[in-house]
Amino acid sequence: MTHLFHKVGRKQKKHHFASKSGSSGSENMDLVFGNEILELIAERAAWMKSQRVFIVADLHFGKVNHFRRAGLPVPLAANQRNAERLIDCINKLKPLRTIFLGDLFHSVYNDDWEVVGQIVTNYPGCRFELIRGNHDVLSEQQYHRHGIEVKEWEQIGVFLLTHKPMDFENIPSGAVNIAGHIHPAARLVGKGRQSLTFPCFWVSENRIVVPAFGSFTGLAVVRPQEKDQVFIIVENKILAIPPDH
Repeated sequence: MTHLFHKVGRKQKKHHFASKSGSSGSENMDLVFGNEILELIAERAAWMKSQRVFIVADLHFGKVNHFRRAGLPVPLAANQRNAERLIDCINKLKPLRTIFLGDLFHSVYNDDWEVVGQIVTNYPGCRFELIRGNHDVLSEQQYHRHGIEVKEWEQIGVFLLTHKPMDFENIPSGAVNIAGHIHPAARLVGKGRQSLTFPCFWVSENRIVVPAFGSFTGLAVVRPQEKDQVFIIVENKILAIPPDH
């Protein structure tokens, strides 16, 4: 994949983070990469304001019905929450493009796919794009029927959008990979060995892993390096924590 992005890395730029939040957290967090700004938002998504691009990963629509078909008594409310949160974000941000970083739909076709179609149809002024993930197994016809463009990756300025996080050595110089897939989380351990696990943004110098947007997806605790930044989401606030938490 590296050769596809060779034009990005002509000049290496120093990346840094600019937080809008205090110690109590905020609903958003700006990350500054040279002349580019990516805003992390507490709805478990990212926003390129200058381009009006809304980035969201791992919704896993249809997962609830997939489990219910297998006989597991999973409540249907999780499906409705995902749809409502997505609609709320689009209404608030009014993006020109909404890019799903893979795993938009969990598995084979079920009725939840038509909910996705209704959402897309309701926003004719927004272009919907899917970076194909490992769970995106529906036929091309299904995506095209609902007006969703499917691709393997996307490049917007310095940002390289993929489903799975790229290996650091494969990210071109000067580029920043934005990915999902792993459903990143951070575990905070208190006195008496109590612990709490929260979804998080995992930010390295040239890679950002965004949390799963879906509310029924599970979490995977990450192991950040010393120079990484971890931003947890707690009660609709983004809060920075040290990597050695």
